[in-house]
Amino acid sequence: MNKFPNSVLLNPDKCNGCINCLKRCPTEAVRIRRGKSVISHMRCIDCGECIRVCPARAKTPVRDPLAVTDGYRYKVALPHPALYAQFNNLEDKAAVLGALLAYGFDDIYEVGAAAEKVSEATRRLIAEGKVNLPLISSACPSVIRLIRVRFPNLIPYISPLNAPEDVAAKTALRRAERKTALPREEIGVFLIAPCPAKTTSVRAPVGLEKSDIDGVIAISDIFPKLPSLMKNLDLENLFPDGETLNTAGRIGVSWGGTGGEAGGVLSDRCLSADGVENVMKVLSHLEDERFQNLEFIELSACSGGCLGGVLTIENPYIARVKLNALRKYLPVSGARLDGSEKKSLFWQGEIEYVPAYGLSDDIGESISLMEKLERILEKLPGLDCGCCGAPTCRAFAEDVIRGHKGGCIHKRAAGDFYSEI
Repeated sequence: MNKFPNSVLLNPDKCNGCINCLKRCPTEAVRIRRGKSVISHMRCIDCGECIRVCPARAKTPVRDPLAVTDGYRYKVALPHPALYAQFNNLEDKAAVLGALLAYGFDDIYEVGAAAEKVSEATRRLIAEGKVNLPLISSACPSVIRLIRVRFPNLIPYISPLNAPEDVAAKTALRRAERKTALPREEIGVFLIAPCPAKTTSVRAPVGLEKSDIDGVIAISDIFPKLPSLMKNLDLENLFPDGETLNTAGRIGVSWGGTGGEAGGVLSDRCLSADGVENVMKVLSHLEDERFQNLEFIELSACSGGCLGGVLTIENPYIARVKLNALRKYLPVSGARLDGSEKKSLFWQGEIEYVPAYGLSDDIGESISLMEKLERILEKLPGLDCGCCGAPTCRAFAEDVIRGHKGGCIHKRAAGDFYSEI
């Protein structure tokens, strides 16, 4: 498997060579070559910006089809809190959980319930003073990947706790094994997710040897199946065994939008930011030590948090209104951290820096190449127009250093660039 896989697919036949994705990509992972978009897999963080801005719909998010559940005798759904915000006038999320059971799942464990356990564990970590502050949330896979490729000095500040969906998967799997006595291969655990970055985190998990999630289903794919199933539900008799699956409270459900995770820390020394450009500014300022006295930083690559993921349906701002309306019917928290679960909350390994931007692994050669890059930049117009197929003049100069034989329409004498190398 590719050590650094991605969950954004490009269809060259649909790509018309416009530079929308080129200019919007926050990590400069996109180039235009021979009139088509090309994505650098080492630089792509699966934020979905290129999917949002592509007018030709040449880029699509990777997720599993609904049929991924076929072949499993016992199927467990892990609904993300963002799922609830897709429905109009939802007063009880038990209706959504019941519809998932009616659809064909045998059990459900809310990601929001696991999020409340992660929130509790985060509060304990900060109180014990055994982590670097400010602690950076590990919940958004795109942010973690961004730190790994562009802000390696901040890796020690990332929370050592697994993302809620991983905690939920482990808990749900243990419960299913106790209930059914089935072998692991006959139990399927499926995340209902708001973004393709979750797909990547399942296929190439950080801090886990292997994910317990067997498939990632898009909210946008399963949502159309649920409203009709919700109409005839008998909520009072939905769970005849007396077991409720409706466990996540306000804290867990709030994780669906910006500020929800930080709110669960119960501290006034938290910072929340969403949208990948804002996230990059925060990380840059954090690296420059421009923030003081913060305990926790919540970052989401999508505007509006997970409510703005490209695998959702509703406008993220409308979805936030819906989520706020649902929260008022819930207790503050519905799930507590069990002492036996503590070990499963933490990563099993270290996060590695992934050098995706260096010109050379050798320091001496890297310095020499940087000098050549600066000389090339002096000959470029500094317009950052993107017509050369690179997002900026500096990115074009880096491409030249790496051997790309392109040209600048504003500087016809392209040979001048290559004389420097």
